[in-house]
Amino acid sequence: MSGSGELGRALRGWRDRTAPAAVGVPAGGVRRTAGLRREELAQLAGLSVDYIVRLEQGRATSPSAQVLSALARALRLSEAEREHLYLLAGQPVPGPGKVSAHIPPSVRRLLDQLDGAPLIACDASWNLILWNPLWAALFGDASAWRGRERNVAWRHFTCQASRVNYTSEQEDRFATALVADLRAATARYPTDTRLRSLINDLRAVSTDFARLWDSGVVGVHASHTKTFHHPDVGTLTLDCDTLTAPGSDLHIIAFTAAPDSTTADRLKLLDVIGTQTMTDDNSPK
Repeated sequence: MSGSGELGRALRGWRDRTAPAAVGVPAGGVRRTAGLRREELAQLAGLSVDYIVRLEQGRATSPSAQVLSALARALRLSEAEREHLYLLAGQPVPGPGKVSAHIPPSVRRLLDQLDGAPLIACDASWNLILWNPLWAALFGDASAWRGRERNVAWRHFTCQASRVNYTSEQEDRFATALVADLRAATARYPTDTRLRSLINDLRAVSTDFARLWDSGVVGVHASHTKTFHHPDVGTLTLDCDTLTAPGSDLHIIAFTAAPDSTTADRLKLLDVIGTQTMTDDNSPK
C-alpha cells in the first residue's frame, strides 16, 4: 500500500477510536460510529472537511508539518503515534532543535478539567495552540485568526484589536517578558526557521519590539491582573498566571476571579452565554 494510503488508513483509525466526549464534542444525534465524524475532526483541527476526506482517501499526499501538528492535537495522539503520523506523511519528526506544539495527554486532560477559568496554551514561540470556550467568550473567537494572528507576541506588538486595557506599567512588564521569552526560545531552538522569521518580522514592524530586543532586556511573567472590557458583561478584572508544564516549553495562561466578587459573577454569566466549544489550533496550510 502507498504511503498516502497508509496515512489515510491511520487517520481513519484514530478518528474512529476518538470518543467525541473526550475532545469536548457533543455526542448527540444518530452516529454510525462511536468516533468522530469527519466534520468534527475538521473543526477541531481547523481544516476543511474536503481536505480531511482527501487525506483519508490518499488524494492529499503532502500535508504540511503544521497540518500534521493540528491533526495530532485534535486526535489526542501519543508521542509515538505523533511520530508515526509524521513518518507516514513523509515529514521529518520535529526534533529538539524545533519548537514543539505537542501537548502531552496528561497536560491536556488537566486543562480539560479546568473549565471554570479562561485559559490558553501556547508554544515556546507564543503561538496559540489551545483555548477553552470560556477564554473564547472572554477574548473573542480565535478560530477565525490565521497565521501570525495566532501569535501572542505578534498581536501585542502590532496592536491587534484586544479587549484588554493595560496600564503603562502592565504594558511595559508584559512586553518585556514576551521579548525575554522569545530570546530564550531562540537559544533553545537555534534551528527553528519559523521562530527566526517571527523575530525578524517583529523587528521590522515594531520599533518597540526592536528596541527591547536590541537592549538585551530580561524579564519573567509574574502574577498580575488584567482588566477586560467585554461587550456583553462589562468590565472584568482578573488575576493572570502564566505556568509552564513540567518537561515542556508550553506556556499555560489562566485567568481567575476573586471569590464572591462582581467579576466572579460576571465570569459565571460569561460562561453561560459563551457558545464556543474546545478548539485546537493549527497554523494555515
